[in-house]
Amino acid sequence: MNPRRRFTIPLPGGRALSLGERALVMGILNVTPDSFSDGGRLLDAASAVEAGVRMVGEGADILDVGGESTRPGAAPLDEVEERRRVVPVIEGLVRRVTVPVSIDTYKASVAKAAIDAGATIVNDISGLRYEPGLAEVVARSGASIVLMHTRGRSQQMYEQASYDDVVGEILDELRESMAFATTSGVPTDRIIVDPGLGFAKNATQSYEVLARFDEFAELGRPLLAGPSRKSFLARPVGTSIPPADRDWVTAAAVGAAVLAGAHIVRVHAVRQMLQVVRVTDEIQRYHAAHV
Repeated sequence: MNPRRRFTIPLPGGRALSLGERALVMGILNVTPDSFSDGGRLLDAASAVEAGVRMVGEGADILDVGGESTRPGAAPLDEVEERRRVVPVIEGLVRRVTVPVSIDTYKASVAKAAIDAGATIVNDISGLRYEPGLAEVVARSGASIVLMHTRGRSQQMYEQASYDDVVGEILDELRESMAFATTSGVPTDRIIVDPGLGFAKNATQSYEVLARFDEFAELGRPLLAGPSRKSFLARPVGTSIPPADRDWVTAAAVGAAVLAGAHIVRVHAVRQMLQVVRVTDEIQRYHAAHV
């Protein structure tokens, strides 16, 4: 078990996100027709806002709004359409909830529109590798950023899932993303890192990343884990399990990540995973007190 370091992440408007005392739950709001788990369910803004309000009522600490599916094989989305999907949802959420709202995008123009609408965190699956100009948007806005690891675009990512040392190479590539962010003006204290479970990683590699998740603490930044309902989790129990039925296997991965030091877990089923997180936090707390 890896005890979590404590961090304070500055957010726009003088707010801050306190990380480390307990693991935080980030609720996923996909405003898309084709996301692998729940695409099409929240296509209209009103439904998405109500879903976000329910997630906060269930205990979500952060809401992550995404307008483009980034599942493996997904086609890219026009930025105009992505803005059309996410901006009304973010505007509606910030009027109804007090938790931070994150925008799941790699596009600079979408991030700017989302921040103008009230988002305070940018969750970039590419680690600033798709649109480097996103770093300047984040730097100017005062938003914080999640730098996730992947290789290649959605349609080619598995072609680049070749590693001699999967954790060592992810660490090196995340360091490169962090260095680019800071060089572009993003303060280090606004950076969160995500090893990118399932992205440009096959099932074996994803399990190794999860098993060695504690090693990512050496980056010196808060850690986000996003295993929710991903296909690699189904391998030990049957790959025919549809995404919506993967909450039990997700619970195992969430518990493992929290025990290994994850500060934030990004999940679809907030109510159920909050229970997993709270019990796992308690186990970790007792372990720390007796080591």
